[in-house]
Amino acid sequence: MGGGPGGPAGVVVKLPTVEDTHAFGRRLAGVLRAGDLLLLTGPLGAGKTALTRGIGAGLGVRGDVTSPTFVIARVHRPDPERGRGVALVHADAYRLGDAADPRAEIDDLDLDASVDGSVTVVEWGEGLVEQLVDAHLRVRIDRCDDDTRLVELAPVGGDWAERLAALT
Repeated sequence: MGGGPGGPAGVVVKLPTVEDTHAFGRRLAGVLRAGDLLLLTGPLGAGKTALTRGIGAGLGVRGDVTSPTFVIARVHRPDPERGRGVALVHADAYRLGDAADPRAEIDDLDLDASVDGSVTVVEWGEGLVEQLVDAHLRVRIDRCDDDTRLVELAPVGGDWAERLAALT
């Protein structure tokens, strides 16, 4: 796997349980910073929200991170007593795929207004939100026959490859 044509190689991780997926999200949060955009893809039930819960826990945001499927986007504010002071914006573009103009729907969410000051995770966002930042992280999660999750992280631009190296 690479970060695009001629791009840096990514990271592949096998996670046996949902708890392992959550724990990996916590570890991943350790290399994240305000302005980061993560694009999560994978089939329904693969673990995208579980990974995002772990990221939220690692960032120390307030409240529970739940799937934003029905509200499209949720903002989780930082908890100054337990976190790093970075908000998590969690969006789910799954339902936008049926919209007449999904890009207009994304524009209506004003993600560009919050992306600089938060970690932004967008499920099902490929082809819709990459233009918000110069570099992003593509995360593909697949659920294997034995119920393990295979997570592929592909850096696209910026210093993602160096940051991902800290996870291995």
